[in-house]
Amino acid sequence: MAEGTLEVRSTLFADGEPIPSSAAHTMVGGENRSPDLSWSAGPEGTRSYAITCHDPDAPTGVGFTHWVVFDLPPDVREVAAGSTPPGTCGFTDWGESRWGGMAPPPGDPPHHYHFTVYALDLDSLGVDHTTTYAKFRFLIRGHVLATGTLTGLYQVGG
Repeated sequence: MAEGTLEVRSTLFADGEPIPSSAAHTMVGGENRSPDLSWSAGPEGTRSYAITCHDPDAPTGVGFTHWVVFDLPPDVREVAAGSTPPGTCGFTDWGESRWGGMAPPPGDPPHHYHFTVYALDLDSLGVDHTTTYAKFRFLIRGHVLATGTLTGLYQVGG
């Protein structure tokens, strides 16, 4: 089955543009405040949404996950900046179950932060806040009806 496409937007940055430092981690002078996101409706059969933010440019070999949110009700199509979305926040690579802002190494070129929204055919993944990005990606296999990604850029001092 071919996946559909969701349109993902933020009032803070456009696709391919810099993300404001308010979303950066406090260790690099940011406010560690998640950006606002909104998205178009998923296709018929959408029973929940999920959001991830992943930096594939992090010097780890596997990237760095900044946000994992799942079990968002199907009537939710936006999250406010700095808010705790309804649903479950999974475990990020910061070791916390909440938004963890950007903090690329000083001197690195801009990193790409992929904010992906998933429309799922499940009400719930049946897991809790200790769920990692890798486990989330495994659990949604075969349940993704549509996805959309908004990519922002960030560099320390950028």
